[in-house]
Amino acid sequence: MAAGGDGGGREAACGHDSYRSPLASRYASPEMCFVFSDRYKFRTWRQLWLWLAEAEQTLGLPITHEQIQEMKSNLDNIDFKMAAEEEKQLRHDVMAHVHTFAHCCPKAAGIIHLGATSCYVGDNTVGAHDDLIILRNAFDLLLPKLARVISRLADFAKERADLPTLGFTHFQPAQLTTVGKRCCLWIQDLCMDLQNLKRVRDDLRFRGVKGTTGTQASFLQLFEGDDQKVEQLDKMVTEKAGFKRAFIITGQTYTRKIDIEVLSVLAGLGASVHKICTDIRLLASLKELEEPFEKQQIGSSAMPYKRNPMRSERCCSLARHLMTLVMDPLQTASVQWFERTLDDSANRRMCLAEAFLTADTILNTLQNISEGLVVYPRVIERRIRQELPFMATENIIMAMVKAGGNRQAAAVVKQEGGDNDLIERIQADAYFSPIHSQLDHLLDPSSFTGRASQQVQRFLEEEVHPLLRPYESVMKVKAELCL
Repeated sequence: MAAGGDGGGREAACGHDSYRSPLASRYASPEMCFVFSDRYKFRTWRQLWLWLAEAEQTLGLPITHEQIQEMKSNLDNIDFKMAAEEEKQLRHDVMAHVHTFAHCCPKAAGIIHLGATSCYVGDNTVGAHDDLIILRNAFDLLLPKLARVISRLADFAKERADLPTLGFTHFQPAQLTTVGKRCCLWIQDLCMDLQNLKRVRDDLRFRGVKGTTGTQASFLQLFEGDDQKVEQLDKMVTEKAGFKRAFIITGQTYTRKIDIEVLSVLAGLGASVHKICTDIRLLASLKELEEPFEKQQIGSSAMPYKRNPMRSERCCSLARHLMTLVMDPLQTASVQWFERTLDDSANRRMCLAEAFLTADTILNTLQNISEGLVVYPRVIERRIRQELPFMATENIIMAMVKAGGNRQAAAVVKQEGGDNDLIERIQADAYFSPIHSQLDHLLDPSSFTGRASQQVQRFLEEEVHPLLRPYESVMKVKAELCL
């Protein structure tokens, strides 16, 4: 919940008579749902209070080992009902949990949250089911999932690096490419997303121990004006939380520009996945490529023969939602008056959690798709045969010129050759007899794909595989889809 307490602590009813987020109840993985759960959040709040007390004790404040041990023993002893009742009375989520923790830690009650503001736990932990620790941990769940998608697609691209296919520009037939080369277009976008997600994750800084408006005044008072101890306290808690750096400058919250960065890279991932799955849907319509289709799966209740690309459609649907969420932090950051206002709270409670749950869902789904893509080479070959004669005219003209023919006369091929029997008519025309023996070579699809296969090999070796090395230990994990 949001730091500062916006009074939004009503417990949602469960079951079939109340709305439940489809992201949590239907789509996202259990591990991502847990990261944004109340249990994980409030347990982390208690951990932060413990780290603060330990650091304050080390720096000389009168905190006993008995108080520290009492807090340690009750990190998981959370009375959610009591916390809800406290928040209903106090209209303040953080203080409700201070009181609830103090209730099971009576000896430590006086030192819990000592010198801190709501945003000490809110921003450092999960202010609106989010924030720095949670954001970091959520990124740690997404990164290997994205790496696995890239790895699966890389295997697919390598296997089909040489398979010619009709290229499209403007969704009109264009020069040939290969199935593997086209897949590398997808992979390249996802590699950029992997790098961006990793960069934002590694750039996350702890808010640290800053006090109500970021000046650390309350902690300076606690340590009787000892500036060095306040600096040490900030550093110690930051290290306990597993962060390399903390912000030097904050208001009551960390800058909401961080939320913009986080949702921007997730929105970018959404755009990549939407493009990939749109391509798959178009290729499915052309019957060149299909996503996995289970034996018991029903494509259409009215037309059982249909093989609807349902997984790709789900990815596109959810990716659109993910892309729109970046507007929330953009607007929130723009209206944070002075040191802080609370109109960020309810909004961030939804958009940050939903962004990660949505990204988690589309990566699980895309991994499943990429593990079972089906290619139909004969359909691809037939489409090439329909278009290749027109693409080959320049090759035929050049061959005729080399054989002593007239280029202008040969140009009639382009002007009159609008039918699919173009090659048959060339074979029957004595004018082209000098190159009849070359036609098979001139019409070999692989001669129209340029350096596509070499590009695939170099791209995978030089760019993709090095990027995936840190994730090798998790590559064997298969995707498990929810509904």
